[in-house]
Amino acid sequence: MQLGLVSAILDQSNFYEMIDIIAENGLNCVEVACWPAGKAERRYAGVSHIDTEKLTKELAENYQDYAKKNKIEISALAYYPNPLDEDLVKRQQIIDHLYSVIDAAKLMEVNLVTTFIGRMPEKNITENLKEVEKVWTPIVAYAEKQQVRIAIENCPMLFTEDEWPGGQNLMTTPALFRKIFTILDSDYIGLNFDPSHFIWQQMDYLSPLYEFKDKLFHVHYKDIKMYWDRLQDVGIMATPLEYMSPKLPGLGDISWGKYVSALTDIGYSGHTCIEVEDRAFESDYNDVKRSIQQSTNYLRNFV
Repeated sequence: MQLGLVSAILDQSNFYEMIDIIAENGLNCVEVACWPAGKAERRYAGVSHIDTEKLTKELAENYQDYAKKNKIEISALAYYPNPLDEDLVKRQQIIDHLYSVIDAAKLMEVNLVTTFIGRMPEKNITENLKEVEKVWTPIVAYAEKQQVRIAIENCPMLFTEDEWPGGQNLMTTPALFRKIFTILDSDYIGLNFDPSHFIWQQMDYLSPLYEFKDKLFHVHYKDIKMYWDRLQDVGIMATPLEYMSPKLPGLGDISWGKYVSALTDIGYSGHTCIEVEDRAFESDYNDVKRSIQQSTNYLRNFV
Protein backbone atom coordinates (compact mmCIF):
# COMPACT_ATOMS: atom_id res chain seq x y z
CA MET A 1 0.00 0.00 0.00
CA GLN A 2 1.06 3.57 -0.66
CA LEU A 3 0.31 6.34 1.83
CA GLY A 4 -0.74 9.74 0.53
CA LEU A 5 -2.97 12.77 1.00
CA VAL A 6 -6.17 14.23 -0.43
CA SER A 7 -4.87 17.59 -1.63
CA ALA A 8 -8.03 19.63 -0.91
CA ILE A 9 -6.78 20.69 2.55
CA LEU A 10 -3.84 22.51 0.91
CA ASP A 11 -6.10 25.16 -0.57
CA GLN A 12 -3.51 27.95 -0.22
CA SER A 13 -0.93 26.16 -2.36
CA ASN A 14 -0.70 25.67 -6.11
CA PHE A 15 0.03 22.24 -7.61
CA TYR A 16 3.80 22.51 -7.27
CA GLU A 17 3.77 23.79 -3.68
CA MET A 18 1.26 21.07 -2.80
CA ILE A 19 3.57 18.38 -4.20
CA ASP A 20 6.48 19.87 -2.23
CA ILE A 21 4.55 19.65 1.04
CA ILE A 22 3.53 16.06 0.39
CA ALA A 23 7.10 15.07 -0.48
CA GLU A 24 8.47 16.82 2.60
CA ASN A 25 6.22 14.64 4.75
CA GLY A 26 7.57 11.45 3.20
CA LEU A 27 4.28 10.51 1.58
CA ASN A 28 4.05 8.41 -1.58
CA CYS A 29 0.97 9.62 -3.44
CA VAL A 30 -1.69 12.31 -3.76
CA GLU A 31 -5.36 12.44 -4.70
CA VAL A 32 -5.46 15.75 -6.56
CA ALA A 33 -8.41 18.11 -6.08
CA CYS A 34 -9.89 19.11 -9.45
CA TRP A 35 -12.97 21.26 -8.84
CA PRO A 36 -13.77 23.95 -11.42
CA ALA A 37 -11.47 26.92 -10.93
CA GLY A 38 -13.10 29.57 -8.76
CA LYS A 39 -14.55 30.13 -5.31
CA ALA A 40 -15.25 27.13 -3.08
CA GLU A 41 -18.91 26.34 -2.49
CA ARG A 42 -18.34 24.51 0.82
CA ARG A 43 -15.57 23.57 3.24
CA TYR A 44 -12.89 21.27 1.81
CA ALA A 45 -14.29 21.66 -1.69
CA GLY A 46 -13.75 23.97 -4.62
CA VAL A 47 -9.98 23.50 -4.60
CA SER A 48 -8.46 23.27 -8.07
CA HIS A 49 -4.87 22.05 -8.02
CA ILE A 50 -5.44 21.00 -11.62
CA ASP A 51 -7.85 22.99 -13.79
CA THR A 52 -9.05 20.10 -15.95
CA GLU A 53 -10.99 22.34 -18.31
CA LYS A 54 -7.77 24.08 -19.37
CA LEU A 55 -5.46 21.10 -19.20
CA THR A 56 -3.20 20.56 -22.21
CA LYS A 57 -0.92 17.63 -23.00
CA GLU A 58 2.11 19.80 -22.30
CA LEU A 59 0.78 20.91 -18.90
CA ALA A 60 -0.26 17.35 -18.00
CA GLU A 61 3.27 16.13 -18.73
CA ASN A 62 4.68 19.01 -16.69
CA TYR A 63 2.53 18.10 -13.67
CA GLN A 64 3.42 14.43 -13.91
CA ASP A 65 7.12 15.15 -14.37
CA TYR A 66 7.17 17.36 -11.28
CA ALA A 67 5.35 14.77 -9.19
CA LYS A 68 7.64 11.96 -10.36
CA LYS A 69 10.74 14.09 -9.72
CA ASN A 70 9.56 14.32 -6.11
CA LYS A 71 8.75 10.57 -6.04
CA ILE A 72 5.01 11.26 -5.69
CA GLU A 73 2.44 9.24 -7.62
CA ILE A 74 -0.91 10.82 -8.50
CA SER A 75 -3.43 8.27 -7.25
CA ALA A 76 -6.57 9.89 -8.63
CA LEU A 77 -8.16 13.13 -9.78
CA ALA A 78 -10.81 14.18 -7.26
CA TYR A 79 -14.08 16.03 -7.78
CA TYR A 80 -16.88 15.56 -5.23
CA PRO A 81 -20.08 17.36 -6.29
CA ASN A 82 -23.72 16.24 -6.48
CA PRO A 83 -24.27 14.92 -10.04
CA LEU A 84 -27.96 14.35 -9.21
CA ASP A 85 -28.59 17.97 -8.18
CA GLU A 86 -32.28 18.76 -8.49
CA ASP A 87 -31.41 22.06 -10.22
CA LEU A 88 -31.01 20.66 -13.74
CA VAL A 89 -28.89 23.57 -14.96
CA LYS A 90 -26.47 23.11 -12.08
CA ARG A 91 -26.57 19.33 -12.58
CA GLN A 92 -25.49 19.69 -16.22
CA GLN A 93 -22.62 21.98 -15.25
CA ILE A 94 -21.46 19.38 -12.72
CA ILE A 95 -21.69 16.54 -15.23
CA ASP A 96 -19.86 18.55 -17.88
CA HIS A 97 -16.99 19.15 -15.46
CA LEU A 98 -16.98 15.50 -14.43
CA TYR A 99 -16.42 14.58 -18.07
CA SER A 100 -13.48 17.00 -18.16
CA VAL A 101 -11.99 15.30 -15.09
CA ILE A 102 -12.35 11.90 -16.79
CA ASP A 103 -10.60 13.29 -19.87
CA ALA A 104 -7.84 14.76 -17.70
CA ALA A 105 -7.32 11.45 -15.90
CA LYS A 106 -6.78 9.78 -19.27
CA LEU A 107 -4.50 12.55 -20.52
CA MET A 108 -2.36 12.32 -17.38
CA GLU A 109 -2.41 8.51 -17.45
CA VAL A 110 -3.83 8.48 -13.91
CA ASN A 111 -6.92 6.59 -15.09
CA LEU A 112 -8.89 7.01 -11.84
CA VAL A 113 -11.47 9.64 -10.85
CA THR A 114 -12.81 9.88 -7.30
CA THR A 115 -16.26 11.42 -6.83
CA PHE A 116 -19.81 11.07 -5.47
CA ILE A 117 -22.76 9.32 -7.12
CA GLY A 118 -24.97 12.20 -5.95
CA ARG A 119 -28.50 12.28 -4.58
CA MET A 120 -31.72 14.26 -4.88
CA PRO A 121 -32.12 15.12 -1.17
CA GLU A 122 -35.89 15.52 -1.22
CA LYS A 123 -36.58 12.31 -3.16
CA ASN A 124 -36.77 8.79 -1.76
CA ILE A 125 -34.25 6.03 -2.43
CA THR A 126 -36.33 4.32 -5.13
CA GLU A 127 -36.63 7.57 -7.09
CA ASN A 128 -32.92 8.23 -6.65
CA LEU A 129 -31.92 4.79 -7.91
CA LYS A 130 -33.90 5.41 -11.10
CA GLU A 131 -32.09 8.72 -11.49
CA VAL A 132 -28.73 7.02 -10.93
CA GLU A 133 -29.42 4.74 -13.87
CA LYS A 134 -30.49 7.61 -16.12
CA VAL A 135 -27.65 9.97 -15.25
CA TRP A 136 -24.77 7.57 -14.67
CA THR A 137 -25.21 5.00 -17.45
CA PRO A 138 -23.76 7.36 -20.11
CA ILE A 139 -21.05 8.62 -17.73
CA VAL A 140 -19.85 5.09 -17.00
CA ALA A 141 -20.00 4.21 -20.70
CA TYR A 142 -17.80 7.22 -21.45
CA ALA A 143 -15.37 6.28 -18.66
CA GLU A 144 -15.14 2.77 -20.12
CA LYS A 145 -14.36 4.23 -23.54
CA GLN A 146 -11.62 6.37 -22.01
CA GLN A 147 -10.43 3.45 -19.85
CA VAL A 148 -10.73 5.56 -16.73
CA ARG A 149 -12.14 3.98 -13.58
CA ILE A 150 -14.50 5.87 -11.26
CA ALA A 151 -14.33 5.39 -7.49
CA ILE A 152 -17.38 6.56 -5.53
CA GLU A 153 -16.82 7.67 -1.94
CA ASN A 154 -19.32 6.44 0.67
CA CYS A 155 -19.87 9.86 2.27
CA PRO A 156 -23.58 10.67 2.82
CA MET A 157 -22.93 14.42 2.44
CA LEU A 158 -25.46 14.86 5.21
CA PHE A 159 -23.91 17.03 7.87
CA THR A 160 -25.73 20.35 8.09
CA GLU A 161 -29.25 21.73 7.63
CA ASP A 162 -28.66 22.76 4.01
CA GLU A 163 -28.10 19.08 3.09
CA TRP A 164 -31.18 17.86 4.95
CA PRO A 165 -33.16 15.58 4.76
CA GLY A 166 -31.56 13.02 2.44
CA GLY A 167 -28.02 14.23 1.92
CA GLN A 168 -26.29 14.65 -1.42
CA ASN A 169 -24.73 11.23 -2.01
CA LEU A 170 -26.62 7.93 -2.25
CA MET A 171 -23.58 5.63 -1.99
CA THR A 172 -23.73 5.25 1.79
CA THR A 173 -24.41 1.65 2.88
CA PRO A 174 -23.59 -1.92 1.76
CA ALA A 175 -27.24 -2.40 0.74
CA LEU A 176 -26.99 0.60 -1.58
CA PHE A 177 -23.54 -0.42 -2.83
CA ARG A 178 -25.09 -3.69 -4.06
CA LYS A 179 -28.03 -1.97 -5.74
CA ILE A 180 -25.89 0.64 -7.48
CA PHE A 181 -23.31 -1.88 -8.66
CA THR A 182 -26.17 -3.94 -10.08
CA ILE A 183 -27.59 -0.93 -11.92
CA LEU A 184 -24.15 0.19 -13.13
CA ASP A 185 -22.71 -3.22 -13.95
CA SER A 186 -19.21 -2.24 -15.01
CA ASP A 187 -15.64 -3.00 -14.03
CA TYR A 188 -15.01 0.74 -14.31
CA ILE A 189 -17.03 1.79 -11.26
CA GLY A 190 -16.09 0.97 -7.70
CA LEU A 191 -15.50 2.38 -4.22
CA ASN A 192 -13.32 5.01 -2.64
CA PHE A 193 -13.86 3.70 0.88
CA ASP A 194 -13.80 6.00 3.92
CA PRO A 195 -14.49 4.18 7.23
CA SER A 196 -15.30 7.36 9.14
CA HIS A 197 -18.75 7.68 7.57
CA PHE A 198 -19.74 4.29 8.96
CA ILE A 199 -18.77 5.35 12.50
CA TRP A 200 -21.42 8.04 12.87
CA GLN A 201 -23.98 5.86 11.09
CA GLN A 202 -23.15 3.27 13.81
CA MET A 203 -22.23 0.60 11.24
CA ASP A 204 -19.46 -1.97 10.89
CA TYR A 205 -16.66 -0.40 8.84
CA LEU A 206 -14.62 -3.61 8.41
CA SER A 207 -16.99 -6.17 6.85
CA PRO A 208 -17.61 -4.09 3.67
CA LEU A 209 -13.90 -4.32 2.87
CA TYR A 210 -14.20 -8.09 2.61
CA GLU A 211 -17.50 -8.13 0.69
CA PHE A 212 -16.52 -5.43 -1.80
CA LYS A 213 -12.80 -6.16 -2.09
CA ASP A 214 -13.07 -6.44 -5.89
CA LYS A 215 -14.66 -2.97 -6.03
CA LEU A 216 -12.13 -1.29 -3.79
CA PHE A 217 -10.37 1.19 -6.09
CA HIS A 218 -9.09 3.73 -3.54
CA VAL A 219 -9.05 4.23 0.26
CA HIS A 220 -9.29 7.19 2.62
CA TYR A 221 -8.00 7.69 6.15
CA LYS A 222 -10.21 10.05 8.14
CA ASP A 223 -11.37 9.59 11.71
CA ILE A 224 -14.64 10.48 13.46
CA LYS A 225 -15.20 11.19 17.13
CA MET A 226 -18.67 10.48 18.47
CA TYR A 227 -19.99 12.59 21.35
CA TRP A 228 -22.45 10.14 22.88
CA ASP A 229 -23.75 12.63 25.46
CA ARG A 230 -24.71 15.00 22.63
CA LEU A 231 -26.36 12.15 20.70
CA GLN A 232 -28.44 11.33 23.76
CA ASP A 233 -29.50 14.98 23.83
CA VAL A 234 -30.34 15.58 20.15
CA GLY A 235 -31.02 12.05 18.81
CA ILE A 236 -30.15 10.44 15.47
CA MET A 237 -32.57 12.67 13.55
CA ALA A 238 -30.38 15.71 14.30
CA THR A 239 -27.85 16.95 11.77
CA PRO A 240 -24.76 14.74 12.35
CA LEU A 241 -22.31 17.52 13.21
CA GLU A 242 -24.40 18.10 16.33
CA TYR A 243 -23.10 14.82 17.78
CA MET A 244 -19.86 13.96 15.96
CA SER A 245 -16.75 15.60 14.58
CA PRO A 246 -14.20 14.65 11.88
CA LYS A 247 -10.74 14.15 13.40
CA LEU A 248 -7.21 13.33 12.33
CA PRO A 249 -6.47 9.59 12.16
CA GLY A 250 -5.84 8.31 15.68
CA LEU A 251 -7.86 11.06 17.39
CA GLY A 252 -11.28 9.49 16.85
CA ASP A 253 -13.07 6.17 17.27
CA ILE A 254 -11.63 4.09 14.41
CA SER A 255 -9.26 1.24 15.20
CA TRP A 256 -6.73 1.86 12.47
CA GLY A 257 -4.77 -1.29 13.26
CA LYS A 258 -7.86 -3.40 12.63
CA TYR A 259 -8.71 -1.38 9.51
CA VAL A 260 -5.28 -1.76 7.89
CA SER A 261 -5.22 -5.40 8.99
CA ALA A 262 -8.46 -5.95 7.04
CA LEU A 263 -6.90 -4.27 3.99
CA THR A 264 -3.94 -6.63 4.19
CA ASP A 265 -6.32 -9.58 4.62
CA ILE A 266 -7.95 -8.86 1.27
CA GLY A 267 -4.64 -8.19 -0.44
CA TYR A 268 -5.27 -4.50 -1.08
CA SER A 269 -2.05 -2.99 -2.42
CA GLY A 270 -3.30 0.27 -3.86
CA HIS A 271 -3.38 3.92 -2.84
CA THR A 272 -4.49 5.02 0.61
CA CYS A 273 -4.90 8.76 1.24
CA ILE A 274 -5.22 10.82 4.41
CA GLU A 275 -8.19 13.19 4.32
CA VAL A 276 -7.67 16.05 6.76
CA GLU A 277 -10.88 17.73 7.94
CA ASP A 278 -10.15 18.47 11.61
CA ARG A 279 -11.16 21.98 12.69
CA ALA A 280 -8.93 21.68 15.75
CA PHE A 281 -5.97 22.03 13.36
CA GLU A 282 -7.06 25.08 11.37
CA SER A 283 -5.83 28.06 13.36
CA ASP A 284 -3.56 28.94 10.42
CA TYR A 285 -1.96 27.32 7.39
CA ASN A 286 1.05 26.16 9.39
CA ASP A 287 -1.36 24.35 11.70
CA VAL A 288 -2.85 22.59 8.68
CA LYS A 289 0.64 21.53 7.60
CA ARG A 290 1.33 20.22 11.11
CA SER A 291 -1.84 18.15 10.93
CA ILE A 292 -0.51 16.43 7.81
CA GLN A 293 2.77 15.64 9.55
CA GLN A 294 0.99 14.32 12.63
CA SER A 295 -1.37 12.14 10.56
CA THR A 296 1.53 10.78 8.52
CA ASN A 297 3.60 9.96 11.60
CA TYR A 298 0.67 8.14 13.18
CA LEU A 299 -0.32 6.11 10.12
CA ARG A 300 3.27 5.05 9.44
CA ASN A 301 2.74 2.68 12.37
CA PHE A 302 0.47 0.70 10.06
CA VAL A 303 1.30 1.57 6.42
